[in-house]
Amino acid sequence: MYAYIKGTLEEKTKESIVIDVGGIGYRIYLSEQSMSKLGDLGEVVKVYTHYHVREDNISLYGFLSNEELKMFELLIQVSGIGAKTAITMLSSITPSQFAIAIISNDIKTLTKIPGVGSKSAQRIVLELKDKLKTEDAIVKDQEIEEKVINNENTDEAIQALQILGYNKGEITKALDKLDLNGLSTEDIIKAALKKLAR
Repeated sequence: MYAYIKGTLEEKTKESIVIDVGGIGYRIYLSEQSMSKLGDLGEVVKVYTHYHVREDNISLYGFLSNEELKMFELLIQVSGIGAKTAITMLSSITPSQFAIAIISNDIKTLTKIPGVGSKSAQRIVLELKDKLKTEDAIVKDQEIEEKVINNENTDEAIQALQILGYNKGEITKALDKLDLNGLSTEDIIKAALKKLAR
């Protein structure tokens, strides 16, 4: 419903902010990580939003980047994970670390997140990997293949970027302009995200 909200930061609490837009104050719930990077009271801020509706509650959740928003939307699709748990998870792990943990079945990294036990971590990996497979996950583009032959890091980075919601065309365009030699999976993801964010 709301792609983002841009306005004056009027209030900041431990878990939420109020942004004034034309005399209307929007209460938006943020992760601790986003809260720490947000500006000071009185500054104009822009927050990407997710409009969350439940039987007993309607809330706005906010994110400083599209990647964070996409990760949140993926997490709340996993059975047993609600919006508040997803926001807590975003305070403990970056979208690129999260995507790498999913594609590499890294249960240990996921269980370091507060509120995520071994069973929850396994469910997250299982459900999101399955989702990735149904979306024709591994991008194979002729130009990329020629450029990154035998580069497992790039394959993993491509899968991770798809977990974060980017499509084949966007990923191809971003990777095509990068020198991928010697880069780790996370470095490739970070470099691609900078390109994709523009």
